[in-house]
Formats: sequence, C-alpha cells, structure tokens
Amino acid sequence: MYAYFRGELIESSPEEAIVEVAGIAYHFLVSGRTSRELPGPGADVTLLAHLYVKEDLMQLFGFSDEEERQLFRLLLSISGVGPRLALAILSGLDVEEIQEAIMANMPERLVCITGVGKKTAARIILELRDRILKLQVHRKVRHASESPGSSLLDDALQALLTLGFSKNAALLAVRKAQETASCSEVEELVREALQHTRNH
Repeated sequence: MYAYFRGELIESSPEEAIVEVAGIAYHFLVSGRTSRELPGPGADVTLLAHLYVKEDLMQLFGFSDEEERQLFRLLLSISGVGPRLALAILSGLDVEEIQEAIMANMPERLVCITGVGKKTAARIILELRDRILKLQVHRKVRHASESPGSSLLDDALQALLTLGFSKNAALLAVRKAQETASCSEVEELVREALQHTRNH
C-alpha cells in the first residue's frame, strides 16, 4: 500500500521513528540498522515502508534500503516469525550476515538472536535458502547485463562476495565448483560453490 514516506524526522530511538509528512506524523518501527542511519531530528528523511495488518492491528515498519525491506518480508513468510521477531533479527545481524548464515547453513548465527530458537532458525534456513539465492543472482545478473564482458565465473564470484564471503574463499569455491560440475547458469555454479564452502 505504501512505497515510502519522505518528510521531517521528528524524533527517533533505537526501535522507533516519527516522521511528519504534510502535517501528519507517522510512527514507524525500525531496526537497529535503520535507526543508526537516521539523521538528527528536524532533518529530511526517506523511509521505505511496510504496512503490517492483522485483525485490529496496523503497524508501519520503516527501512533505510530495499534489501532490508525485502529480507523483512521474506522473514514474515516463515511460520512462527512475526514482525517483531523479524525486526529483532534485522537488528541482531546485518542483512549480509543474515544472508550468509542462511546460505552457509549456519543456524547458530541466528540462534544467538534473542527470540530465535533452534527450530525457528532451521525453518528460516530451510525455507529461505533458495529464495535468498535467487534474489542475489537476479541482482547480480541485472548488474552484469550492463557489462557484456562479464564471464560466468565472474558473475558467480560476485554473487558469493555479495553474500559476505571473502574474495579468496569465494574464488576457491567457484574454481572447485567448475572442476567438479558442468554449470551453464550462474545460479547452478553458485549452488555448487556453496556446497564446497560448507564442506570446508
């Protein structure tokens, strides 16, 4: 329903922000990451929005960038993960760290967040791995289309770097994936490379 709000930041805290737009003050719940990126009171601010509606409850959630909002919406699709817990996850780890934990099958990274148990962490990883990978690969393919000289290896390497892997680890995994499998698509090569990162 709402794409974003642009207006004056009236006040903020680590979990909330109030933005006045055309004389109307909107109350947002925000992650720690978004809170840290907010300017001081009185400054102009733009928040990407997600309106959560359930029975008689309506809440606005604000995000500093589209990646965080997309991940929030993906987390909401998991059984047992409500908006407050999704926001806590985004506050406990950076978007890149959450993506890496999901793709590298590291539930212990998520369990360290208050409110996330072992079963919830396992569900998040099981249900979001493919969806996170597609988001990353599609984003990389979109950028690669602007540079026709990019190779399959380069595209897969960049996708792993985007997921938070070091350059050396990503390069080693992609090269091993090319040696052990015949991949013609970026997504296939990234999947195979991720198998090698989990085995080492």
